[in-house]
This record gives sequence, C-alpha cells and structure tokens, in this order.
Amino acid sequence: MIEEANHVPAENRSAGELVSDLTDEVKRLVRDELRLARYELRDKGKHFGLGAGLFGAAGLLGVFGAATLVTAAVLALALVLPAWLSALLVGAALLVVAGIAALAGREQVGRAAPPVPEETLGSVREDIDTVKRGVRS
Repeated sequence: MIEEANHVPAENRSAGELVSDLTDEVKRLVRDELRLARYELRDKGKHFGLGAGLFGAAGLLGVFGAATLVTAAVLALALVLPAWLSALLVGAALLVVAGIAALAGREQVGRAAPPVPEETLGSVREDIDTVKRGVRS
C-alpha cells in the first residue's frame, strides 16, 4: 500500500490524495525507466563503436597485406632471391592479423545488436502489467 509521509493509511485518504500519489509514482517510474534506457543504449553504443573501429583496422591491415603480397609477387617475378620470401611472410602475417581483428570486430558489433533497450522494455511491460492487475483488483 502506498502511504504518504504523514503515515495516513491509504484507506483513510481521499481519492484526490491517492490520485496525486499515483501521479507522483508514475512520474518517478518513468524517470527511472528513461534512466535505465539511457544506460543500456550507452553500453550498446560503446560496443558498436569498438566493433566498427576494429572493422576499420581490419580493412586497413587488409589493404597493407594485399599491397605487401603484390610487392612480394613482383619481387618474386623480378628476382629469385630470399627477399620475396620475406615480403610474402610479412604480407601473410598482416592478413592473419586483419582476420583476427575482423573476428573481434564482428563479436563487438554482435554484442551491441539489436540497438533496443531490451531490459528497459521488459521492465516497462512488467510495470504496465502490474498497474493493470492493480486496476482490476
């Protein structure tokens, strides 16, 4: 039962006082739900940003790897010396690093999806069901 600060039981209070208390509680509940939604969206945004940055790094490293492999191919055709082998190894290593960054980026973006504050929506649904049950009683 909702009781006012002066500890008057709800059954001894006027309908106007009860409606006023209900209005205050609904305002507080909405503020709390909005605060929870902001927190949840901020957390998902951080994961999305990190994932996007890792995808960008993977793309850049992929370009460097491809350029190095092209250089290795040119060196291999131009000279049959160990220099091409070292260029080939460097290019392959860059591509492996790009693959690892892409996998990490995909995981981070996956953690941010869907961009809907699911916990808040569930909490709001529970609040609505509670109010509906209270009105029916």
